[in-house]
Amino acid sequence: IFSLSLSFFFFFFFSSFPQCDNAKGLKAFYDAIKYGPNHLMVFGGVCATVTSIIAESLKGWNLVQLSFAATTPELADKKKYPYFFRTVPSDNAVNPAILKLLKYYQWKRVGTLTQDVQRFSEVRNDLTGVLYGEDIEISDTESFSNDPCTSVKKLKGNDVRIILGQFDEEMAVKVFCCAYDEEMYGSKYQWIIPGWYENLWWESWINSSQCLSKNLLAAMEGYIGVDFEPLSSKMIKTISGRTPQQYEREYNAKRGDGQSSKFHGYAYDGIWVIAKTLQRAMKYLNATNKHQKIEDFNYTNHKLGKIFLDAMNETNFFGVTGQVVFRNGERMGTIKFTQFQERKEVKVGEYNAVADTLEIINNSIRFQGLEPPKDKTIIQEELRKISLPLYSILSALTILGMIMASAFLFFNIKNRNQKLIKMSSPYMNNLIILGGMLSYASIFLFGLDGSFVSEKTFETLCTVRTWILTVGYTTAFGAMFAKTWRVHAIFKNVKMKKKIIKDQKLLVIVGGMLLIDLCILICWQVVDPLRRTVEKYNMEPDPAGRDISIRPILEHCENTHMTIWLGIVYAYKGLLMLFGCFLAWETRNVSIPALNDSKYIGMSVYNVGIMCIIGAAVSFLTRDQPNVQFCIVALVIIFCSTITLCLVFVPKLITLRTNPDAATQNRRFQFTQNQKKEDSKTSTSVTSVNQASTSRLEGLQSENHRLRMKITELDKDLEEVTMQLQDTPEKTTYIKQNHYQDLNDILSIRNFTDSKDGEKAILKNHLDQNPPAQWGTSDPSRTSKDPIEDINSPEHIQRRLSLQLPILHHAYLPSIGGVDASCASPCVSPSASPRHRHVPPSFRVMVSGL
Repeated sequence: IFSLSLSFFFFFFFSSFPQCDNAKGLKAFYDAIKYGPNHLMVFGGVCATVTSIIAESLKGWNLVQLSFAATTPELADKKKYPYFFRTVPSDNAVNPAILKLLKYYQWKRVGTLTQDVQRFSEVRNDLTGVLYGEDIEISDTESFSNDPCTSVKKLKGNDVRIILGQFDEEMAVKVFCCAYDEEMYGSKYQWIIPGWYENLWWESWINSSQCLSKNLLAAMEGYIGVDFEPLSSKMIKTISGRTPQQYEREYNAKRGDGQSSKFHGYAYDGIWVIAKTLQRAMKYLNATNKHQKIEDFNYTNHKLGKIFLDAMNETNFFGVTGQVVFRNGERMGTIKFTQFQERKEVKVGEYNAVADTLEIINNSIRFQGLEPPKDKTIIQEELRKISLPLYSILSALTILGMIMASAFLFFNIKNRNQKLIKMSSPYMNNLIILGGMLSYASIFLFGLDGSFVSEKTFETLCTVRTWILTVGYTTAFGAMFAKTWRVHAIFKNVKMKKKIIKDQKLLVIVGGMLLIDLCILICWQVVDPLRRTVEKYNMEPDPAGRDISIRPILEHCENTHMTIWLGIVYAYKGLLMLFGCFLAWETRNVSIPALNDSKYIGMSVYNVGIMCIIGAAVSFLTRDQPNVQFCIVALVIIFCSTITLCLVFVPKLITLRTNPDAATQNRRFQFTQNQKKEDSKTSTSVTSVNQASTSRLEGLQSENHRLRMKITELDKDLEEVTMQLQDTPEKTTYIKQNHYQDLNDILSIRNFTDSKDGEKAILKNHLDQNPPAQWGTSDPSRTSKDPIEDINSPEHIQRRLSLQLPILHHAYLPSIGGVDASCASPCVSPSASPRHRHVPPSFRVMVSGL
């Protein structure tokens, strides 16, 4: 108990209670009340427990208590402690300073780690209330009793980067050891802990932990401590007439070698608070009631007690600890920030609670990274986009392909009247080129992603590029297969009679294929349209080394039942490919190059099928790599379109430049049927294979010329047979003179390219004009000849011709594709011997017009 004299008034107050014993402190207080003089105020209270007991009972004695060292947040409850004041800031006073620091560095996500002690729990609870309305998230709140490692691990698991700790020195050593083990230190983390620890506090507790000193210091490096400022740093005079620096020098000089307390400045300012309070109280009494003085105060005088209480609330002056102001009994002081730098604590800033301002001293805060740590793992979504150089290269290849297709189109249109191009259906060729160009065009759309177009446009492109590629594929291969079907229908269907299959019918077939495509695509669009979806992948470290994580995202064109719709499209396209393969196989023996593209169709289907299977598989496996996926898809489309167009048009171009007639001639003018029909005697006519009938007739005319040469050779053979039948050389002369012309007339076929009916009429007229003589008839003019001449009589000649003409008719004419051997010859006797019957034809194709 001490006494103080101020303006000749004496009063008594309490400094502290020994040994922080609640019982002894309470007894000392009651003894002072009972046995001592009347005390105006209670000054002191260091131990929180003793101070709280005394402060709670002061209202009954109308005493005002002022503490300079009790920092427990519990005493801030004015309902429970209405007469309690303190010149030292509460432990909760650091929370507004922490809030200001968080805002300064824009940290909006923090975590708390608290020791299970009431003092620290109260500070954490108050901090939660302070941060609640300030748009700062407390993402995790952990507490521990003895082992903090589990809590530290949970903080890391919740991606807490800014940790607000409340624990004593002993636990602080354990916390930082755990932080080192969990790698929660360095440039990515910031620890904010109490700053009231003793100097070199870790050296006292390092031996109690299992952490090496260097590891502990590595984890501690850069932590920020928060505590009240013992003395003001401002060099201005205080209420005592001294600056804080002058006061500190004088205090250290008088203290000597004694132990220093960080509360001495608050005790000094506390004396001035009491003095100023009593002074204001006396002025108030003198101004209001001249008969009452402060000496008249007693423990039951509620009026004077209230005057002291109000006078203390009005305190406002600049002391050695800064501006001394009370707000609801709490000191609005100055909070300092220190940082652990190179094994020592350095003051880096201070917070003025009165002005609510934060001052960072010359940017002295050192962060271990290039910038302050992030309050969480910054996830930067990065669109995996198609490389612009890659898109440019593939676009250039696509343009070259379209130029090539345009060149083929120009070639096809320019030479459409050439018999080679005519026989290959130029209109269908144009459709093949159109389909190839549509497929090329889809590549430009496949390369456009979110880096080039908006989300809405990308969603539209999903549908457009699917339609273009599907229609282009069907147009190209549909036209190719339609051409092959026409060749198959003409040469394979033995029942067809002079049937003309025009290009209009082929266009209808291609249109039907496209109609199926449109039905599928329209149903797809209406029922389950393609939409833009975003696929997110696992986070990756920043390649530039920044404190952020990259989460790759990728745009896809998908819908709910993507697998079903793709299955329908693939099934239809697969059936179309199989149908094309069937037609190519069936027409493989048609040896008119201008008509038959079966070999090239097979090659095209093979290449396209293999490439599509490989491309689809690789594209699915690389869906997370857009550059690889786009490159594969584009190259597959370019390859398939290019190889198809080249297989169709390059042979025609080469043939047209080198030997245009060879392609329109039948190198093996025969169409072998199935093995089961090998002995069939039915023959079909080569009808108009396409609209250009004159071109086909020109080809037949060339074949006719070859056959006529063969007739000449057979004529010579016939002459030799005739000579063998003659008995004398004169008979040969007679035959030559009288009947050679007849045989020549029969064998001479002039109008090979006329219509079939007209040609039959020529042969019929010839036979009518030169009917064969009947058996047994004789010429009377020859009956009187000598026996030698009787051999050449008409009867003998008739008999020999009856043998020769059947040989000519049944053996030679069918062999060159002439009149069907099954018809009866006008020269054959009904009783002809079996050896004179017709020989089965070895060629099934009958040349019309012969």
